[in-house]
Amino acid sequence: MAAKIRKGDRVVVTTGRDKGKTGEVRQVMPTENHAIVAGVNLVHRHTRQTAQTEGGILTKEAPIQLSNLAIADPKTGKPTRVGFKTLDDGRKVRVAKRSGDLIDG
Repeated sequence: MAAKIRKGDRVVVTTGRDKGKTGEVRQVMPTENHAIVAGVNLVHRHTRQTAQTEGGILTKEAPIQLSNLAIADPKTGKPTRVGFKTLDDGRKVRVAKRSGDLIDG
């Protein structure tokens, strides 16, 4: 099955602490049903200093459930569902249900 959310997609958070925020997907973990989105679901990690790294409080992105994300419509930027369509040349592409625009190039 083709993935509805892929690396590089612009997504909108639909529920939770970061509801309404948008960001680009940096990594998708399909087996865990999670994704890492730039600037969303930020957590603080208290790390001890080692020979390689500086100690202190680091802010990083934590994984977020795929069910809490929606693709941003290419036309309006609002959340949309994803459909699939086969083009004349045989390629299967993702389509935004809200506007009908192609998500894939």
